[in-house]
Amino acid sequence: MEWLLGKNLEELSQIAHDIGLPRYAGVQLSDWLYKKRVQTIEQMTNLSKKSREALGSRYIVGGFAPANVQQSVDGTRKYLFPTRDRFLIESVTIPEEDRTTLCVSSQAGCRMGCRFCMTARQGFQAHLTAGEILSQFHNVQERDNLTNAVYMGMGEPMDNLDQVLKSLHIITSEWGWGWSPRRITVSTIGLLPQLKRFIEESDCHLAVSVHHPFDSDRQSLIPMQKVHPLAKIVQLIRQYNFSGQRRVSFEYILFKGVNDLPTHAAALARLLRGLPCRINLIRYHAIPESSLFPATDQAITLFQKKLNEAGLLTTLRASRGEDILAACGLLSTHQVNKHENGQTS
Repeated sequence: MEWLLGKNLEELSQIAHDIGLPRYAGVQLSDWLYKKRVQTIEQMTNLSKKSREALGSRYIVGGFAPANVQQSVDGTRKYLFPTRDRFLIESVTIPEEDRTTLCVSSQAGCRMGCRFCMTARQGFQAHLTAGEILSQFHNVQERDNLTNAVYMGMGEPMDNLDQVLKSLHIITSEWGWGWSPRRITVSTIGLLPQLKRFIEESDCHLAVSVHHPFDSDRQSLIPMQKVHPLAKIVQLIRQYNFSGQRRVSFEYILFKGVNDLPTHAAALARLLRGLPCRINLIRYHAIPESSLFPATDQAITLFQKKLNEAGLLTTLRASRGEDILAACGLLSTHQVNKHENGQTS
């Protein structure tokens, strides 16, 4: 059965028409789905019984309850969700004093091959539909208290841009959830044509994963650098206005002896000079059988100091949920998938 969750207003209006209702009844459907968040079509009580039966013969509301939930000592929760293709994805909720943020996945696995990321190691399984993306919002325990969302879970959002944009449109439209785009940040390593589309078609914040200021060294960490070079990514971003409420940030994971020296900080400052932005420094969370190691606290402090002295607003992101493998770069369902398929290591 096809899901209603993830349909936009135009699609819902067509569905209403197809079951014999006026097209404007699409607004009623969107209200039940995105305002009232019903679980079944039978709960759509302002539709006639005949209309509900016609709708129910073709559609279900959709969405998946979590298959597993883990809670960190710091209050972070990691959710394991199935997909319609029977893959598995992970989502993370991060509570803070004045906000609760959902870290949402846009793909099952990932095909970008970044050297420091556990999701990359499991490879690519599937793009998520807009409905599967929204299902993560609908089915976490904190759903009624979510204040922010970051598309920083499994997958590269720009590699599934049509469905990501569709989900963002539903979240930020008045007929949908009515969120401000300023509550949402979408992360990317920088796929150039898709990045241009995202900037022009969405008002959500943008976060670009840099991780090294020098081309050849960045390519050793992020293979897609060869196709989508950092200099061209920054050049593209400079063409748009990020000096107002919309924010662009640059993410930088610090690896010991690889990208954590003052020379790297100076090169990064030159690359971003004059661009209204912030830099988020991130501690590396080591993954098994990797030749990469976390930078020392001393190196991180000096790196941040050099960037701030160069006039770049630079913060160090707090690590959350590391004890349940929910921190940056640690999301992976590879072992769970192997277990489900009866495989052994």
